[in-house]
Amino acid sequence: MSRTRRTVLLLLLTTALLAAGLTGLVLWQHDYGLHEERVTVPAAGHDLPGVLATPAGKGPGPFPLVVLVHGDGEVDATHDGFYRPYWEAFARAGYASLSLDKPADWLGQSMDDRARETADALAWAVRTRPEIDATRIGLWGASQAGWVLPKVVARAPEPGVRFVIAVGTAVNWERQGEYNLRAELRAAGAGAERTAAALRTREETLALLRRGAAYEEYRASPGADRELTAERWSFISRNHTADATADLRAMRARGAVPVLLVSGADDLNVDGAETEAAYRSLLEPGTLTVRRYPGAAHSLLRTPVERSSWRLALTAVFAPRALFPPGLLADQERFLRELPGS
Repeated sequence: MSRTRRTVLLLLLTTALLAAGLTGLVLWQHDYGLHEERVTVPAAGHDLPGVLATPAGKGPGPFPLVVLVHGDGEVDATHDGFYRPYWEAFARAGYASLSLDKPADWLGQSMDDRARETADALAWAVRTRPEIDATRIGLWGASQAGWVLPKVVARAPEPGVRFVIAVGTAVNWERQGEYNLRAELRAAGAGAERTAAALRTREETLALLRRGAAYEEYRASPGADRELTAERWSFISRNHTADATADLRAMRARGAVPVLLVSGADDLNVDGAETEAAYRSLLEPGTLTVRRYPGAAHSLLRTPVERSSWRLALTAVFAPRALFPPGLLADQERFLRELPGS
C-alpha cells in the first residue's frame, strides 16, 4: 500500500470516528428521559397538535401536570426543541408537561382567546388522561403569557390551578412597550434627540390604536413601520390595552396559589422589577418566589448565546441545557418539588 493511500485511509478513518463520536454526543445530549406522546387537543375552536411528555421510567402515574403557555410569535409545541430541557426538569420533579402548537391564525387572537385555549387544554387533560393527577395541575408561561396566566387561574373550575411559573412576564402592555423601546435605544447608544423622536412616534401610534384606526391610516402615518403587516396591526389593536392587574387581584381571591416569577437581568423587553413589584402588591403574601438571573436575556437564554446566531445553533445541537443560565432549570425543579402536596 502506498504512503499516500495509507494517509488517505487514515484521514477517512479519523473523520468517521470523529463523526461517530459527535453523533453519539448529540444523541446523548438530546436524551431527556421523557416519554413524548403526540396528541390533538380541542381548544378554543381549534384542534391543536401538541405533545404530552411524561417522566420515563416512573410508572403509569398519575403525574401532576405543567401546562405550557407560549409567548409571542408562531410557536410549535416543542418551541423547536427549546422546551425539552424544561420538560426534563419538570419530569425530575415527577411532573408531566403538556404543550400545544399555536393555531395558524394566532394573530387573530385576543388574550381572552388565549386564556380560553389554555383552560380547554387543562380540561382536556383532566377529562381524558388517566395518567394525570387532576388535583395538581399548574401553568408555565413566558412573556406574553403574563396576560394569560392570571386569567386562567382566576377562572379555572375546582380543583383549580395549583401553581404558576411566570417567565419574563409584564403587567401592562403599553408600559412594557415603552420600556422595551427605551431599553433598545439605550443599548443602541441613542442620544437624547433620537430617543425623544422615537417616543413621539410611539405616542402618535398609540393615539391611532386608541381610536381604533385602520391599518391603512397607520401605514399613511409618518412613523409607520413598513415591515408591520395588517395582521400584526390587527393583533396589536386587539391587545394593546392588556393589563394583568385585575386578573392578578382575581387570582389572589382564589387563595394561596404559589407563583415562581423568573426574569433575566439583561431583559430588554420587560421591566422585571416593575413586574415583581406588581406581583408582590397584588398576590397573596407569602406565595411569591422570585428568581432573577444575571447574564440572561428576555428569552431566559444566556445573553452571549442568544446574541450570536452561530453560538446559539451550536449550543442547541451539542449542549442544549447550556442554553440557560446556571440554576434556571434546577430552580424550577426545586419549586415544583417543594409545592404543598408534592
